Amino acid sequence: MSSKFLDYTLLTLVIIGAINWGLIGFFRFDLVAFLFGNMSWLSRIVYALVGIGGLYLLSAYGRIRSMDQAME
Repeated sequence: MSSKFLDYTLLTLVIIGAINWGLIGFFRFDLVAFLFGNMSWLSRIVYALVGIGGLYLLSAYGRIRSMDQAME
């Protein structure tokens, strides 16, 4: 599995998580809980994957910085 595939997959997952948080903030509607049940094992897996994806994507800051320095 390439790093690029992992980046895009986790970025998509984190965007879905961000949309869910926006729905919670604006409309008090939790899409994940609606689809998978309130704190069911499946919804907890989705929340955990979004969290892990967010932590992994923190490394994107370092990679972007490295690319910027390489282009100079």
